Parts: sequence; C-alpha cells; structure tokens
Amino acid sequence: MLARPRRVPFAAQVLLGLVVGVALGFLAREIGPVADGSPNWLTTTLQTIGSTFVTLLKTLVPPLVVTAVIVSIANLKQVSNAARLAGQTLLWFAVTALIAVGIGIGLGLLTEPGRNSSVDAAAQQDPTRTGSWFDFLGGIVPGNVLGLQGSAEGALSFNVLQLIVIAVAIGVAVLKVGEAAEPFLGVVRSALAVVQKVLWWVILLAPLGTVGLIGNAVASYGWESLGSLGVFAGAVYAGLALVLFVVYPVLLGLHGLSPLRWFAGAWPAIQLAFVSRSSIGTLPVTERVTEQNLGVPRSYASFAVPLGATTKMDGCAAIYPALAAIFVAQFFGVDLGLTDYLLIALVSVVGSAATAGVTGAVVMLTLTLSTLGLPLAGVGLLLAVDPILDMGRTAVNVAGQALVPTIVAKREGILDLERYRSTRTVDPLAPAEERAGVDADLRQPATA
Repeated sequence: MLARPRRVPFAAQVLLGLVVGVALGFLAREIGPVADGSPNWLTTTLQTIGSTFVTLLKTLVPPLVVTAVIVSIANLKQVSNAARLAGQTLLWFAVTALIAVGIGIGLGLLTEPGRNSSVDAAAQQDPTRTGSWFDFLGGIVPGNVLGLQGSAEGALSFNVLQLIVIAVAIGVAVLKVGEAAEPFLGVVRSALAVVQKVLWWVILLAPLGTVGLIGNAVASYGWESLGSLGVFAGAVYAGLALVLFVVYPVLLGLHGLSPLRWFAGAWPAIQLAFVSRSSIGTLPVTERVTEQNLGVPRSYASFAVPLGATTKMDGCAAIYPALAAIFVAQFFGVDLGLTDYLLIALVSVVGSAATAGVTGAVVMLTLTLSTLGLPLAGVGLLLAVDPILDMGRTAVNVAGQALVPTIVAKREGILDLERYRSTRTVDPLAPAEERAGVDADLRQPATA
C-alpha cells in the first residue's frame, strides 16, 4: 500500500508564498508600467489576488466579532474565578500596552523621525484640526443594533467598534438572564461555528493571498516610499522587534516559561497575521495555537483570545501611534510636553479597541492626533508606508493576544505545563485526526 503523502505544514506554505511573492514583486518592478503609466499585468494580478484575500477576511469580520464576543463572555460562567481571570486579563493587556507605548515614545525621542524625513515639503500644508476624544467616545454609542453607518457616497458599512459594544452588552445580558438565555446562546454558538468554518476555508487560501499581498507591496512600493520615511519605518520596526523579541520573552521568563517553546507554539498565528494584516482574520488560528500548543484551557482561551483580537493591539495601538504622533509633531514643528506624552499613553491603553482588529491603524492614529490637537494632515504623510508597517504591527498584535492568556493561565495555575513544554506542536490547519494524535501522545504517561 502506498504511504500517504506527507502534508506540507501550514507555516511552510505561508513562508513559500512569501518567497514567491517577493520574487514576483521584483519581477513586476522590472517589467515596469505599461505605456500609459498604469500597472502592468503582473502587478494587477498580484493586487487582485491580495485584495480579494483581504476582502474575504473583512467580509467575515462583522458576524465573527458579534458571535465571538457574545460566546466568549458567556463562556466565563464555565470558568472558576471568572471575574478574577477577566480582571487579570485586562490588567495584563494594559501592562503590556504601557510597556509598548513607552518603547514607542522612547524611540521617537531618540530617532526624531519627523526631523529626519525627506518627505516633500509640499505635504506641509495648512492643516485643519478636527475631531476630539469626545467625538471618539460619542462614536462608541451604536446608532442602530447592526452597527451600520453610512458614507457620503451613500454606501453602508459596519462600525466594528460599535459592534463590539453591542456584542458585549448582549453577552453580559446572557450571563444575567441565565437559563432562559440558553436557547439564544445555542443559536449564537452554532452561528459562530459556521462562521469559523467559512473563515477556515478562507485561511486555507493564505499561501496564495501571501503571494498577492507581498508581491503587490514589493511591486507598488519597492524601496522608494521607504526612502523618504526610512527613519520612521525603521523606528517602528525596531519598536516592534523590541516588544516581540525582548519584552515578551522577558515576561515569559519571569513567569518560568520558555520563550522558545512559546514562539514555537504561537508562530503559525504570528506568521499568518504578518501576511493577512488582520487580527480578526487570524483569530481562529490564534485561538487554536493558544489552546493546543500553549496549553491554555479552552474555557479561558475562548474568552481571552477573542477579547484580545478586538482590543489587544500593542503594534497598532501602542508603538505605532506613539511614534507617529511624535513624527507629526516634529514634522509640523509642534513641541510636545510631559502632559502630551502621558496623554499618548492614556489614549493608547484606553482607546486600543478603536483599531477593532481590522487592517490598518488609521483610526487609532487619527484618534491620537485629534486628542493631542496635532494636524490631521499628518495621517496622509504616513499612508505611503502603512501597508509595509501594518504587517509587522499586526504580527505583534497577535503575538500579544497569545501571550497574555498564557501568562494569566500560568499565574492562576491553570496552564497545562506538559502541553506547553512538549516539543510537538499542532499545525493549526492539520487534519483533525493528526491533531488528535498529538493530543493522545501528550496524554500518555512518560516511560523510562
């Protein structure tokens, strides 16, 4: 009988897509634009593949956010010391966010990206200063039960932050109502399972999506856009690297956990986040590796990971807005004082839900600039490199979303240390029988 062909691990598939995407991106740049200046066929193809993948992820965001948040809050009743676990989770979300924003501010003051930029001076227009913290708070209040909002063109879109507020209210109501809410909760659980199944099908396209996203980024931006904002981009990635490869390992070490084992277990989610640029789109993978590779109990992970996917943003909501605010202030010649830096930290920690797990951090940056009274024209200065920066930002976001539940579970004595320390990790997209085999091996008693 022929042996069953060995399945290529998901992480290897994405890595291969990354390499192919970079190669095709440089090939597209070599071909150059067509006669009328429009992108060539290869660039267009890469852009179409990448944008289609991201659009599929975004399409599933509204139902996934609502059902995941409701179920995650309802799951708290299955957890002993639920209130304590929730409090510890939020506390560590805030602690790691404060550390990240502190690194962002420090790098901004050290590198002075706004004074070391070669952006065209024409961008230094007379900006308007609109928006405020109160506008943001007002925007949290849902205008309708679906979180729908209209645009100037008449199109409708979902306000994900409002969806989170609606879902949290419903989840708390489910807990308060108790047994009478079980039929409703059963429907929501079923809806979540269906949405996650469809999302898994989309995630299976991640290697192909990686080819398009990375290829289009290389073909469209190359090194030119990074040239004028090189100091800023370098500072952002330096901050992301410090958080991911220094702060997180130190926190794990202080709790008696091996950083190498944590990276081995969480890497599939971090890698997918890098190419998809969506914390929500990566949510099923993040939750699976947190449970099956890192040993966090499912009852707790099903609460903490979805909550983190919508509110835990060390990259988008801490490092990036801090550095970007300093860049804009320096670029427009606005002096920031101690109060301003404290305000940056406050907005980053409290307002991180504004990023809502979707691609990009423009909402968070706009909030930060508005709160500080800085020119909102600064947002446009940074859009050229935003896709390149967003890959690293989202990877750090998702890493934090897997880190905090691991630390809290260890502190509360509910972490499966045998599973965490195991040298065998579960490929999140492996067949169910293969994942079950790893689980069975972990349950076997050790032999001499």
